[in-house]
Amino acid sequence: MFIYKNIISVEDGKRSGKPCIREMRITVEDILRFLASGMSFEEILLDFPELTKEDILVSLEFSANQQKRTFYDVAA
Repeated sequence: MFIYKNIISVEDGKRSGKPCIREMRITVEDILRFLASGMSFEEILLDFPELTKEDILVSLEFSANQQKRTFYDVAA
């Protein structure tokens, strides 16, 4: 099992190995989709009282860290 900041966990077989919040079945992807659909932190926390503001913030940080890549222009 992989654990990021004691909040994000990745387990084989749980939600197809997607990063989940505190070993629950709510994924980082779920959080990102809620935010992308226009939900505020407060709305997410009302709909999912088991989540915390820190869970949402760490989900955003985790996702941003996953995007750290160097891209090269191969057409040049």
